[in-house]
Amino acid sequence: MNRIIQIAVAATLSLAAVTAASATEFTKGTVKKVDLKAKKVTLIHEELKSLDMPAMTMVFRVKDEALLAQLTEGAKIEFVADRVEGKLTVTEVK
Repeated sequence: MNRIIQIAVAATLSLAAVTAASATEFTKGTVKKVDLKAKKVTLIHEELKSLDMPAMTMVFRVKDEALLAQLTEGAKIEFVADRVEGKLTVTEVK
C-alpha cells in the first residue's frame, strides 16, 4: 500500500513540474510603448504558444509595477504572458 502511495505522489509531482515548466515559457518580443499610468505595455511579439496566439502587436497589463521599470521603447525582451483575472498580463521579463 505504501508503494502505491509513493508512486501516486511521484506521478503528481512530475505532472506539476511539467505544468509549471510550460507555464513559464518565454516569448521574444519588442517593446513598442510603455504606459506607466495605466500599468500597460504594448509588445510586438512572436507566437504565444502557451496562450495559442499568433505573432502580433498587442497591449498587455503588467503584473508587477517593478517590471515596467525594466521596459523601454525599442528594447528586445523575452517575457511570459498569462491570463490573470481574465486579462492578458506580462508576469515575467528577462
